[in-house]
Amino acid sequence: MKKLALVIALILVFAQSAFAVTFINIGTGSTGGTYYPVGAGMAKIWSSEVPGIKASAQSTGGTAQNLQLLAKGEAEVIFADGLYFFAYEGKGMFEGKPMKNLRALVPLYAEPIHFLVAKGSSIKTIQDLKGKRVSVGAVGSGTEVTVRTILKCAGLDPDKDIKPENLGLSDTASAFADHNIDAALTVGALGIAGVVEIATMGTAEFRDMPADIVKKVSKELPYYMPFDIPANTYRNQTKPVKSMASWNVLVTTDKLSADNAYLMTKALYDKKQDLLNISSKLSSMSPENIKYIQIPLHPGAEKYYKEIGVLKK
Repeated sequence: MKKLALVIALILVFAQSAFAVTFINIGTGSTGGTYYPVGAGMAKIWSSEVPGIKASAQSTGGTAQNLQLLAKGEAEVIFADGLYFFAYEGKGMFEGKPMKNLRALVPLYAEPIHFLVAKGSSIKTIQDLKGKRVSVGAVGSGTEVTVRTILKCAGLDPDKDIKPENLGLSDTASAFADHNIDAALTVGALGIAGVVEIATMGTAEFRDMPADIVKKVSKELPYYMPFDIPANTYRNQTKPVKSMASWNVLVTTDKLSADNAYLMTKALYDKKQDLLNISSKLSSMSPENIKYIQIPLHPGAEKYYKEIGVLKK
């Protein structure tokens, strides 16, 4: 009887442990970008460092799709560019459907817009894209939303005045190599793999984003700011490229427990070197950069930032 009781007790303990597991699905981006490999690294950190967490990374179309996954409960944490601000405010594509339950965990890094044209192209400015084949980002991505806004600010109809190609970064690189596109407007961190591939192959070259377009876009998308891509970030890019950038953020909802949010935030900073081993872009993942976040911090993350002195208690 004693042995039976012990077995039953052990079964109950294991059953309770199983029920205590929290599954975290991380919405990232295309496999040719930065989000996915970094998200996989974060999943590994959380699964090993936070008790009861089993995390995994999902390749997606980017921010817009990630926000949809979060809204449906099909993701618990997402990578998001500035589009998260419109989702929270219920503006643009989120008109009448504000996601007021969005909460921020960690500021990651700036993501500039890369304006690329085929090698030797006569395209000099955004207006020159009229009638051209243009990679505008994967369907449902934050890139596509941003590009459509840029085109409208330049007086172009994104559905009529260009020949849009919904391509992720890897496919954009292939399209340049195969001469299937004339230009691309893509959003990604400095040194993003897809753009590195394009620059290394020498199939495209950079163009400056015109100052008037930067000003107009910043009014339409207030999470964007002027930004220069430093010289020599990419092969044969010997001069700074004038552009604009938004700060991407790791976003969750108020459904995530305060304890888990605190431990998950802390684990990422404690194991930051693991993420740097995946991408040097994470060098910008600094607590001080919470000033760029434009939605409320998750209370668990806020506790961590107060604990380290970045926020006042």
